[in-house]
Amino acid sequence: MSPSSPHRRPLHFNPRAKHWFAPPNQDLPDIARFHQRFPGYAPTALVSLPSVARAAGVGAVYVKNEADRCGLPAFKILGASWGTYRAVTARLELPLSTTFDAIQQALANSPLTLYAATDGNHGRAVARMAALFGIAAEIHVPYCMKEEVVNLIREEGANVIVSKRDYDVAMQEAFVASQHPQGLLIQDCSFAGYTQVPQWIVDGYETMTHEIDEQLAGQTPDLVIVPVGVGSFAHSVVTHYKTPTSSSQVMAVEPDTAASLWKRLVRAEEASALSAPTIMAGLECSTVSEQSWPVLQHGVDVSATVSDFEAHAACETLHELGVAAGPCGAAALAGLRRLTSDDKAALGLDGNSTVVLLSTEGLRSYDIPHDVADDDPVALTQALVRINSANPALGSEPGPGETEIAKFVCSWFEYRDIDAHWIEPVKGRPSVVAVVKGRGDGKRLLLNGHMDTVTLLGYEDNPLNPKIQDGKLYGRGSADMKSGLAAQMVTAANIKRRQLAGDVVVTAVADEEFESLGTVNVLDAGWRADAAIVSECTDMAITRAHKGFVWLEIHVHGVAAHGSRPDLGYDAISKSGYVLVELDRYSQQLQQREADPVVGPPSAHASLIQGGEEVSSYPAKCTITLERRTVANENPATVEREIRDILDRIAATTPGFQYDLRITFDRPPFHMAEDAPLTQLVRKHTESVTRSKPKITGAPYWTDSALLLDAGIPTILFGPRGEGFHAKEEFVYTESILQTTQILTQIAEEFCA
Repeated sequence: MSPSSPHRRPLHFNPRAKHWFAPPNQDLPDIARFHQRFPGYAPTALVSLPSVARAAGVGAVYVKNEADRCGLPAFKILGASWGTYRAVTARLELPLSTTFDAIQQALANSPLTLYAATDGNHGRAVARMAALFGIAAEIHVPYCMKEEVVNLIREEGANVIVSKRDYDVAMQEAFVASQHPQGLLIQDCSFAGYTQVPQWIVDGYETMTHEIDEQLAGQTPDLVIVPVGVGSFAHSVVTHYKTPTSSSQVMAVEPDTAASLWKRLVRAEEASALSAPTIMAGLECSTVSEQSWPVLQHGVDVSATVSDFEAHAACETLHELGVAAGPCGAAALAGLRRLTSDDKAALGLDGNSTVVLLSTEGLRSYDIPHDVADDDPVALTQALVRINSANPALGSEPGPGETEIAKFVCSWFEYRDIDAHWIEPVKGRPSVVAVVKGRGDGKRLLLNGHMDTVTLLGYEDNPLNPKIQDGKLYGRGSADMKSGLAAQMVTAANIKRRQLAGDVVVTAVADEEFESLGTVNVLDAGWRADAAIVSECTDMAITRAHKGFVWLEIHVHGVAAHGSRPDLGYDAISKSGYVLVELDRYSQQLQQREADPVVGPPSAHASLIQGGEEVSSYPAKCTITLERRTVANENPATVEREIRDILDRIAATTPGFQYDLRITFDRPPFHMAEDAPLTQLVRKHTESVTRSKPKITGAPYWTDSALLLDAGIPTILFGPRGEGFHAKEEFVYTESILQTTQILTQIAEEFCA
């Protein structure tokens, strides 16, 4: 694991929590009796971890192992069982002494359906309670839940509804679905008008901390570390330990990408946008339960966030020590590892201190995450190249798309306390917008880079092995354009320390290699800036213009017939030959036109041709796909008119020739003035860093800069030096990555000052 970044999101300390006491849980005797007679109940193990204690510099570390709680692999059944029992007995107007058999009999006459939303374990626990009572359960889950987890809930007998959105939306949907006379919502997160059941769930969790008291035989832990999702479990832990007779401190741990408690404590944000899905799925919440918030606000001594990789590393350590913990459970150990010697001193921890880790779930499968600690732009480029983000719309074997790399980018930013927004209107094609907020009185600079690459097929070496040799970093996407994106990301981290007047926004987008869906989605979401830089590899030249393009399909129509009946058939393929000849002549004519002074003349070529069904038949249709590269003052309408004129001339001289023509896609050309302020700003800082005057030029290819300019954002194309775009070997010069990072940082410092 890489050393922690100096840009790392800090811990938040609340020294007043030491002197705050929580309201006591008045129902503890009833809860204890309930769980004692609950099927399969037994206290879970409190495991001593002497090697972890030595590494942490404390006297003892224990982990509460919730890998098997009443036959389920998580602690959630403690709260769900008590919350469901209380809710059902209240609905049926039964006393708290009612047995499970009596409840089953009552429900046979007055059936109910239990509803809940879940990231996994809570919903499974509610489904188990429904099965125990012999009633139905409907569990709503977020769109990103793994199918194996969905199936585990179904195996409990529940009907599972998969939302099209995240956990918070699934919770709203569960609430709406439960609003009928036989519906009963069993949710561990409170909201306006819904507080009683969540409080019962909170109360039920306290059985665990009472077990710890007995297992420690009266010894009081100095620090208890608890994972936090919606906050209900942490609420229970704070309630238990924040009493006049206890000196225990509580540390709350959340995923970097779902830091709702940390952000509310530090920034007073009542809700934070979830950035990326996390392997700590049970902690993936954007809002702290309103009922739990006052308790956590006053009673949590220290709040921390951890990355997926840190949680994964903690999982591996616990596994080696015989504790089968999943990422949510291992988050507590990851949180302990975040404490520096100064942090421990602030908490009063020393060689005699006792720390208790609450491992809330057992072992489960998850995708192994990437380490996001590295700040070096060259190393970051390597990390990005290792992730296959080939565009699924390209190549004979579709690539996986941008989901994995978008998770990495989001996690990298949130690790550094840079807010990252996940934008995914098309499932499987996410883009990321990261924002370094300024003071609010300056200009906003947008740095745009794409995460996708062309296909890995045809690359001679291992395309995902970012080796460095002779100052060149190799691999698919190294030049196009993960090096430029890495430079932008590190620029954002550098700028965060400067506290500038304006914002710096990094848009890491999907699909630039095909239809630029990502930048379109970002613009459609309302993101704008006063200027933008797209860091494609430009050999450190300032590219102020490039061509646009129009894609067209020409359908030449024939008449299908048996190959032996020329009297009936009309050959669409052979007649397409006339089109190809004229297109070749047209292409040559375009090259003779007056060239654009920056990008040269327009061009056209036939890209694809398809026709016929079998050898023994006359083809009824032949389709020619044409690409027309455009320059300034050209547009799709003028291009279509030129192609239609060609086809009409063929039709006038070729008996039976019929066609259809349509534009399938287009993008505008890009042109910025050489004397534009942004052009000159980039020139100034490039010259300052490289000690040479940069070229100001145009490019024959197309980039997302045209979309940004078309949206009213002055834009320049500028990035590292590299070669082999889309080729069998691709590389970027490492020195140019460092220089690009320095140049972008200086530009941002001046522009956003």
